Amino acid sequence: MLKSKFKYKSLLMAMTFTASTLLGQAAFMATASAQDDEDDGPRQPPPTRSSEVLSDRVFRVISEINEMMNPPEEGDQPDLPGAKEELDELNERYDSLNNFEKSTLLNFYTNYYLAVDDIDNALLTFERILTIEELRPEARLRALRSLGQLYASEERFQEAITTLNTWRDLSETEDATIYLILATSHYNLENFEQAIPLLINHMDMVIAEGGELRKNIYGLLNLMYIEQEDYRNALDVTRTMIALFDEAPEYRNLAAIYGYLEEDAKRLQTLELTYVRGFMDSEAQFLNLAQSLAGIDAPYRGIKILEDGISQGIVEENEANLRRLTQMYIMASEFEGAVEPAERLTELANDGESWDYLGYIHLMNRDYEGAVEAMQTALERGGLENQGDVQLSLARALVELERFDEATTAARAAQNLGVDNAQQFLTYIENSKNRFETLQERKEQSIDYYREA
Repeated sequence: MLKSKFKYKSLLMAMTFTASTLLGQAAFMATASAQDDEDDGPRQPPPTRSSEVLSDRVFRVISEINEMMNPPEEGDQPDLPGAKEELDELNERYDSLNNFEKSTLLNFYTNYYLAVDDIDNALLTFERILTIEELRPEARLRALRSLGQLYASEERFQEAITTLNTWRDLSETEDATIYLILATSHYNLENFEQAIPLLINHMDMVIAEGGELRKNIYGLLNLMYIEQEDYRNALDVTRTMIALFDEAPEYRNLAAIYGYLEEDAKRLQTLELTYVRGFMDSEAQFLNLAQSLAGIDAPYRGIKILEDGISQGIVEENEANLRRLTQMYIMASEFEGAVEPAERLTELANDGESWDYLGYIHLMNRDYEGAVEAMQTALERGGLENQGDVQLSLARALVELERFDEATTAARAAQNLGVDNAQQFLTYIENSKNRFETLQERKEQSIDYYREA
């Protein structure tokens, strides 16, 4: 399983304080101010209220900017350059604006920068919002939240963590998305011990709110457990993923985790289940399962899986795989079925070992002519680690063909190569030859007797 960094721009665009929200709040404050003017007549707003409302002039400018960025008519294109020009003009009077006007202006700047994908200036602007004195608590929370998300999107993970932890300190409530961004930021910094409980909190909140967790969330938790070599918890998560999603990667992960836990029987059961479900799609998976079965004295099951992989075109019918298949047939003592793959192997490899396999298979099938031909070819090709054993097997086949002198020559070669029971077999050849000659002599005597009679 490979690490993958999480990106947050889609989350950010969904959570950022939007222009329409800003304008709606500004309109409310401007209306409240106008009503106060009607009730009390012309007056200068007191200092304690001046930072809470937009002046008529600022409200009109902000309204124009909003229409440029969010055209009211469907199909009209935003006039982002025009909006930027208006923002810059208003920004020239920044020092004369009250705190609410400053935060409103800067929030529209952030919307503009995000719209044109100017993340650096968006970051600087959110940071600038947080420097405003007497910034409203909800505005500060919005700025911290968006700034933390932007830091994460730019892989400035430690700054994201610091910023979002500040948000948590100031906020009266927790938020599932904040937990997720904190968890993934810690994950990318490889702070798995901090990341895991945060991700679990995110998952618990989503479920409590009636939402559905995405598969990649479970996958991230699983990955972090594996990074910590906490395979028991990884096992629980993987089983949950199989129950929820029932897809091929989960079965492969489950088999791998059982391998980490050294529970080979369950690992193999999982691999077989993966095969039965039709979730195997790579040569490595077929080979792993087939060879694992052969390793637990179930080579016949391994043969069927390997042949299925070859027939589907997933496993390449090359020299190495045919060699594996032939070996499995020999291990399973399925000598009749072994002939065909062994012959294909000699066609591809044409080396001593492949001809030795074919010779042994013919010998076990009592095809002694075929065995002699194959084993003699194996010796001619050379490169055999067990040359003495091949010579002795050749001697056995030659004895069966009553070619005793050739058998003796092969058995003596085996003896010279240090094969332990070669001397005993030489005695067997001599006795077999004597019996054969005695029988032949008696046969000839019988023939002569009946001829004379």
